Amino acid sequence: MSLKASELILNEDGSIYHLGLLPEELANTVITVGDPARVSKISVHFDSIEVKKQKREFCTHTGIYKGKRITVMSTGMGTDNIDIALTELDALVNIDLKQKKIKEDLSRLDIIRIGTTGSIREEIPIGSFIVSEYALGFDGLMHYYKDDSFLRKDIAEAFVDQTDWSPKKALPYVVEGGKELIEKLSSDSTIKGLTGTNVGFYGPQGRILRAEVPDPEMNNKIAAFNFNGHKVTNLEMETSGIYGISKLLGHNAASMNLVLANRATGEFLENASEMMDKLIIYTLDKIAG
Repeated sequence: MSLKASELILNEDGSIYHLGLLPEELANTVITVGDPARVSKISVHFDSIEVKKQKREFCTHTGIYKGKRITVMSTGMGTDNIDIALTELDALVNIDLKQKKIKEDLSRLDIIRIGTTGSIREEIPIGSFIVSEYALGFDGLMHYYKDDSFLRKDIAEAFVDQTDWSPKKALPYVVEGGKELIEKLSSDSTIKGLTGTNVGFYGPQGRILRAEVPDPEMNNKIAAFNFNGHKVTNLEMETSGIYGISKLLGHNAASMNLVLANRATGEFLENASEMMDKLIIYTLDKIAG
């Protein structure tokens, strides 16, 4: 049975609707970044580039790095954009776009986020590289999908209890990243973490400029959370969506985070561009190796 045109939307050239990509333009290893400008900062290290496309906030380059074919793609910020980006990435490899039918033999992508984050622990300094072992989603995205068998409900329930989580907010969920991919990207230079994914940058992360938040102590409560030694290490805006949609659709995912800010100490990284370049090269070499 073919998928309806209103559900699987294609452009006039047959490319997937939002990303504007054709299946042959996508590598099996995909790096996602929030900022479209960061795509070229990664692809400049490629030995060759075969695809350069941009539609809306989705900028995509596909090329070769040390013999490894890699796609790097911007998603914009937030798990709403991740829902679009990862669903369409999956469609490119697991749906026959011409027949509009799901393929019998499904493919698995390696999806690696390279992004920035804020540490909420004094012992994790600015400039650190955090590899997210788990993602804790405050965004509610995965509750819109039927399959929740892969969610760590035990951790999520403990988090709700320990933080006195407001019922007005989305119910938190926890997803484990791709174990093998995380191990490949880990080293003495990285810290494994439990990453909290927020729905915004200011109020949702406890930042107060002019608008007050209902619980000014929430970040302290999040930092105090402990489930069998698992503690929240950092906050950002995409990882839970990446891990959730990847698990849902059978892909491997890992999130590489550069700590720009330490919320506990109030510090901010001055040489952010230099350190991001180091994280990019570190990640590319781990992928190619």
